[in-house]
Amino acid sequence: MRLYDYLPSANGYKVRTLLKQLGLAYELVPVDIFAGESHTADFHANKNPDGRIPVLEPEPGRFLAESNAILLFLAEGTRFLPEDRFARAQVHQWMFFEQNAVEPNIGTARFWLLTGRQPLESDVLRNRIQNGERALATLERHLGKHPFLVEERYTVADICLFAYVHLAPEAGVALTPFPAITTWLERVKAQPGFLGPVPPYSANAHVR
Repeated sequence: MRLYDYLPSANGYKVRTLLKQLGLAYELVPVDIFAGESHTADFHANKNPDGRIPVLEPEPGRFLAESNAILLFLAEGTRFLPEDRFARAQVHQWMFFEQNAVEPNIGTARFWLLTGRQPLESDVLRNRIQNGERALATLERHLGKHPFLVEERYTVADICLFAYVHLAPEAGVALTPFPAITTWLERVKAQPGFLGPVPPYSANAHVR
C-alpha cells in the first residue's frame, strides 16, 4: 500500500492517523505540491485527475483520491465505522459537514495565513475566519452533549474533524470560546495511536 502525500497537509494527516491507528503498514511517497509534482501529466492521468493529495494506492495500479473517501475505504469493517446504517449515515453527515463548513474556511484561512497569501486585514480572509467560527459553534453545540461525534464513541468522523479543528488557532480562529471542543480535542489526542503534530509547511510554500 502506498500513500502519496504532502506531510503538512491536514487532509493527508487524517489518512496517516487512521493508518497508524489501524496498524497498517504503507509506503509514504512524498509529493511536493508547491513544486507542481501533483500536476504532472502522469499524476493527472494515473493518480488523481484533480491533481491533489492525498492519494491512496491500496494495491498496484488502483488509486483513490479525496481524504474522506480514503478514510471511509480504510475504516470499512473496522471499529472506526459503525455497522448500524443510521450511525454510519451520521458519520457521513459529519464528514460532509467537515468538507462543506470546516475545511473550506479553517483550512483555507490557515493556508493563507501560514504562507502569506492573504494579509491579516483582507476582507476575504476575515470572511473565512467568521465562517470558521460559525462552523465551530455548530460543533460546540453537538459536543456539549456528546463525548464524540457519533454513537458516544470514537469513529472515523472524529479523525476527520480533528485534523482541521485542532489547527483553528493557526487560521485565526480562537478555541477559547469553545470549551466542549477543547475537551473533545483532548479525548481525541488520548486515543491509542494518536499521530502527533502536523509538520510545518515547506519553505517553497511561502509567498516571496
